[in-house]
Amino acid sequence: MAKTLSFLDKSFWITESDENPKHVACLQLLAIPKGAKSTEYVPQLFQEIRSFARATSPFNCAIKTVLGYPVGFAPVKKLNMDYHVQIHRVADITNREALDAFVARLHASRLDPDKPLWQYHFIFDDNSETFAIYARVHHMYGDGATLVRWFQAGYVSNSHETKFTPVWAVKRLRHKRRDSVSFYKRLVGVGYALKTALDLLIIFIRIFMKVLRVNPNYMPVPFTGTKTVLTGQVKAGRAVATMDLDFKRVKALARRTRSTANEVLLCAFDIGVHKLLQDHGQVFKKALFTNMPINLRKPGEKTTGNKIAIVPVELAHGENDPYLRLRQIVVNHRIVKNAAQHARPAAFSGYTIAIQSLALVFEWLRLSSVVKPIANILISNVPGPKDTRYLKDAELLACYPISTMTPGGGVNITLMTYAGTANVGLVCCNKNIESLQPLARYVKEAFDMLEASVDDPRLNIEDIGEQIDTVPVSIVSDH
Repeated sequence: MAKTLSFLDKSFWITESDENPKHVACLQLLAIPKGAKSTEYVPQLFQEIRSFARATSPFNCAIKTVLGYPVGFAPVKKLNMDYHVQIHRVADITNREALDAFVARLHASRLDPDKPLWQYHFIFDDNSETFAIYARVHHMYGDGATLVRWFQAGYVSNSHETKFTPVWAVKRLRHKRRDSVSFYKRLVGVGYALKTALDLLIIFIRIFMKVLRVNPNYMPVPFTGTKTVLTGQVKAGRAVATMDLDFKRVKALARRTRSTANEVLLCAFDIGVHKLLQDHGQVFKKALFTNMPINLRKPGEKTTGNKIAIVPVELAHGENDPYLRLRQIVVNHRIVKNAAQHARPAAFSGYTIAIQSLALVFEWLRLSSVVKPIANILISNVPGPKDTRYLKDAELLACYPISTMTPGGGVNITLMTYAGTANVGLVCCNKNIESLQPLARYVKEAFDMLEASVDDPRLNIEDIGEQIDTVPVSIVSDH
């Protein structure tokens, strides 16, 4: 792990509070091996895993600060395994709604800032054939791509492999020291920095032109999102829901509609969030926005830390036909992708830092409820293992990512594909909405209808509270 921290890494520490912890997590469901009893197997596995008391970087590191400002990682002399690895007995592990509520309470608390920033929680009952692990790690340690890579390293592909190593004890390659940089390379670096600055300037000019309505076909203007019961200043307490989507169906539908899997998912999530908010009296005069994380790593790059851009994407508005809503999202999504392709990754990263830093300042000053949000939803798609994995001899059934809350609130939806299934984790602040279980149901219904509407144009979603002042621009129109 690199000992230096990027500005984005540091921002997760600086802006963290008891109301808005900055860790990310996953809820893993595992099968107890045949013939084993949960009351014996899980406690024994817990004790065995807790015996790995020596960790590798960054899991053996606490944050080193100067006057509260994070400057790097510092190894600790000894891990407190009673804190880092814990076990909980619940009434019924198969009651998914109760399990989600239990995980929500764990997710709402803050990691101890004086210790290495991670925890593993074993969750089991007395009778079921499954158990769960809720694992969380601070966002400073890495983004989704980094954390999934680490997660995979702690699992094996064969249940007969008796030797295993937990993720915190897996040895990782050290980063090579950089050789001295020649004058020519420094000169090239300066040139690249100037071109990046020019790209960033062009991004802001085009955003300003959109404000003036001179250039409407560009990325959404920051801080122009719709205020809802989910947005505003993030408070303590979380609502969590988990769900599954058949990713083979998602990809098949994407091929049939000449879209991408992400665009299909955006459409289903957009309709689902509209329905949830309508249940709470929300009406919509314009489209909702989603924050879309973009991985800025080059193919094969395995750097740690956070190397992403997060930019808003306009969703759909004014159409009851799910297919036409998908076409709107395809156009809006590709406007942003085109903007990303015409700018250097560093410029897009700089744009992210600029707008997200401002959002973090609003959160720190407790002004997030005053200004409009950058977006209403954050949707992230992380590719996971394609084949079945095991924790020792326990088969991994599903892994639901559960992320942190972005400044300005909203709902954070993260999915990880695993063995042909999209495991989806949904989380929001529960100050106004106690449960996200209805959203999980609405998303499934929306996907089913979107899939069916391709062949049957008579299928339309019911009123979802949209107020239409102008005729929506659609790819297909009956007018």
